Amino acid sequence: MSPPHGPGSEAGARVERGFQARRLRLVIALTGTVLIVEAVGGVLSGSLALISDAGHMFTDLLALVLGLMAVRFAALPANPAKTWGYHRLEILTALLNGALLLGLSSWLLYRAFRRLLDPVPVEGPLMIGVAVVGLLANLVSVAALSGSGNTLNLKAARMHVIGDALSSLGVVVAGAVIALTGWHRIDPVVAAVIAVVIITGAVRLVREAVDVLLEATPAGIDPDAVGRAIGAIPGVVEVHDLHVWSITTGLPALSGHVRVADSCRGVPDEVLNLIKRSLRDRFGIVHTTIQIESESYQELGDVH
Repeated sequence: MSPPHGPGSEAGARVERGFQARRLRLVIALTGTVLIVEAVGGVLSGSLALISDAGHMFTDLLALVLGLMAVRFAALPANPAKTWGYHRLEILTALLNGALLLGLSSWLLYRAFRRLLDPVPVEGPLMIGVAVVGLLANLVSVAALSGSGNTLNLKAARMHVIGDALSSLGVVVAGAVIALTGWHRIDPVVAAVIAVVIITGAVRLVREAVDVLLEATPAGIDPDAVGRAIGAIPGVVEVHDLHVWSITTGLPALSGHVRVADSCRGVPDEVLNLIKRSLRDRFGIVHTTIQIESESYQELGDVH
């Protein structure tokens, strides 16, 4: 069912955030429960692949929690002490989680290497049963995130859960091979593959968090193209001191100085609105701070 308010209204935005939060809470509860079941099942069955799958679910649980945090923080108002609100808490949490995940995946790779050299018996049927439970829970989660709403936040959460489902399917296959052939080395092989997947995601998470904290240009935005777009606005003669960064993921901001022709004197608001509209429509940048300068303006020498 679609939200009862129009997507452009504030009421509609609140309804959409509430909808996202409910779906994410449901998926977080399912993922957290299955994570515990798989961790316990991995210990009881002796399956490192099952423990690795639990680790993979842990990475996606963190991603889902971050998604829920993003929804909640977006609703918190800014205040004099936190003029941008609390968006950066999501980034700090992501950085900490990424570091923890790198440590976890490194440990899993080490254990997988040891198991390859010295394989241990694994309870194939128990391994399959627990992995099937995880697979079914992931499919329910995918359905919950696919029912309605197609925001970037829900798309990202859905992709994480699909990755979990594929990981659980790999563990099911490994358990079947062990049960049918007794080849126990497939368990650490699957565990190592899952660990590499975790490392890949963790490195990407850390890199994105560091980029935001260093106020790097957001991915997908070319500062030169932004400068050219502003320079193409009628009346603009120069663009300088242009900076583009992210307040948090998906929330780019821009500041810059724009020099306009003296002939535009008296209509700077019109030029400013044209610039803002271009930035919004072409680059998705709505948080802007633009200093309009006349063509004859001379910058103070000691400003920098």
